[in-house]
Amino acid sequence: MTEHETTPGTTGDSGAGAVVEETRVEATPVAAAAATAAAPPVPVASDHPDRWGRVDADGTVYVKTADGERVVGSWQAGEPAEGLAHFARRFDDIRTEVELLVTRLSSGAGDPKHAMTSAKHVKESLADAAVVGDLAALAARVDYVLVKAEEGLEAAKAAKDEARAAAGARKQELVEEAEVLANESTQWKSAGDRLRQILDEWKTIRGVDRKTDEQLWRRFSKARDAFNRRRGSHFADLDRQRTVAKNRKQELVEEAEKLIESDDWGPTAGRYKDLMVEWKAAGRAPKEADDALWQRFRAAQDAFFAKRSEAFSERDAEFSTNAKLKEELLAEAERIDPSLDLESARQQLYKIQERWDAIGKVPRERVRELEGKLRTIEERVRGAVDAQWRKSDPEAEARVAQFRERVEQFEAQAAKARTAGDKRRAEQAEAQAKQWREWLAAAEQAVSSR
Repeated sequence: MTEHETTPGTTGDSGAGAVVEETRVEATPVAAAAATAAAPPVPVASDHPDRWGRVDADGTVYVKTADGERVVGSWQAGEPAEGLAHFARRFDDIRTEVELLVTRLSSGAGDPKHAMTSAKHVKESLADAAVVGDLAALAARVDYVLVKAEEGLEAAKAAKDEARAAAGARKQELVEEAEVLANESTQWKSAGDRLRQILDEWKTIRGVDRKTDEQLWRRFSKARDAFNRRRGSHFADLDRQRTVAKNRKQELVEEAEKLIESDDWGPTAGRYKDLMVEWKAAGRAPKEADDALWQRFRAAQDAFFAKRSEAFSERDAEFSTNAKLKEELLAEAERIDPSLDLESARQQLYKIQERWDAIGKVPRERVRELEGKLRTIEERVRGAVDAQWRKSDPEAEARVAQFRERVEQFEAQAAKARTAGDKRRAEQAEAQAKQWREWLAAAEQAVSSR
């Protein structure tokens, strides 16, 4: 192969190199497919230029064609062989340009449209090209380029149509997704983010015909507007609901703050629980207002329960002191000896009972214990009285009257306590009346049996 064959782009006298330089374009997959077709042989001229032309005695240069010889120039500078070689190199320059087009189409690096333009230019120039070589073979090679370029153009058009269809289909998918979001989604943040992503992707999609693109854009824009209106309406309703919630929570806070000073511990604690239920049912207020109102509500609750806790602590301390005082009374009552002086024993027990009642309440868990110990002592004294009655009772009638008076006294105390609403004292008086009533029954039995 000659130097011109191994160095594509070498310029010759025909200026073909300029055309070669312009064929560097982006590859298309269609052009690559054309390389698989059978191609005519590559024409060569520089090896044996005398096969394709001659120089006559006066220096005129001829090239052989299918229609006969054609004058291509004149050679006066040297030997005829040098003249043929000169015009053969010009042929090889054109051939090199054509082969470069073939190579680029075959590799996919060439633009079919540019290749066709270049090939047509070469074909038109062959009729009067000042070259010596196998013009028929070169013309066939040029026709091959034209066929492959045409195939490439058709394939490129098909690919463009396919890309346009794919782009349109993708925009159609995006529009449909946007319409679903606009009409159905209540995930306002994620749906809004997705619509922005759709818009970003939309801007990257090219190739859709203008009419279709405008129609799809109108649908997408309409979907975005519908979503924004629906979202705006939702948050407007939410704002109204939060305003109502704020007003309701303001009322709850004000009531909670008024209850702080209450010392009606049970009912007030129950009301605070009810307020908490109503607070939760009121819904969310605007965040800043909601947080501020909650702080006030909790502060009111904490203040009341701290006050109640302090009062309960004081009460528990008082009840514990009362329990110790009653323990001391029990120790004193344990020393009562009915066998020495029954009347004195009754009087001592009566005074202890009065002091017992005056002491007041003890811790709940100790009531049964302490009351039980006192009942044991009372029963011991009562048993001694019963025993005394059974032995001798010269003053039985007087005792009956005395016991009856005591019963009436305690019954009157019970009635008075109930009228005053003092349930505890009423129950204590009734218990003592019951005890004296039993003693009265025993005394009356003793009198009737004499």
